[in-house]
Amino acid sequence: MAKRLLDVAISGALLLVLLPVIIVVAAAVKLTSRGPVFFRCARVGLLGGELRMLKFRKMRDGAAGPALTSKDDARFTRVGRLLGVSKLDEVPQLWNVLKGEMSLVGPRPEDAGFVAARADEYRHILTVKPGITGLCQLAFAKENEILETEGTVEAYVGRLLPKKMQLDLLYVDRRSMRLDLRILTWTAVAVLFRRDVAVDRASARLSRRRRPRTEASPVTAVSS
Repeated sequence: MAKRLLDVAISGALLLVLLPVIIVVAAAVKLTSRGPVFFRCARVGLLGGELRMLKFRKMRDGAAGPALTSKDDARFTRVGRLLGVSKLDEVPQLWNVLKGEMSLVGPRPEDAGFVAARADEYRHILTVKPGITGLCQLAFAKENEILETEGTVEAYVGRLLPKKMQLDLLYVDRRSMRLDLRILTWTAVAVLFRRDVAVDRASARLSRRRRPRTEASPVTAVSS
């Protein structure tokens, strides 16, 4: 109950505060490319149910291709590329939180194909609501840059996805209001001050990342 109250209070407040930003971004998307302002991503939600995750549209209307995107994905519109870098495309998910479909903090919702590839692990992960932010989202905040070196969907499923699931499982096992508040605080630090956050895979300890990430070592997205 406390977690739900926190979700409603913060998501409602942020939607009001960010309303001018939402209007400006919506106008930019509409005026610079054909198609709707919003896009509903099909993801797997609580207990395996379908989640229609709301985002500002970043790609050309009708663009097809893999669920993964890279930093310089050719499907992006000009405005969409900026939205992806700034993470402003994620703001509409506050509406999913307000409706109770998502939480502010929780495992990152994944594509059904990726969930099916790791069905056993996801049975446990999907016992809690997916979140806008979380351990995984902080550790892999620059996932698009990592994907530039990882390459294919097969590489993502085989190498990057297991690391993300490890953090999601850690969150599910250790979740608490205290942990949620720490994650929200570090998310604010990451967004407002453009700081990279390190996540300890054993203790869920959060700290400022000291060591610069290199493209040659994408696994440094998570501290040991």
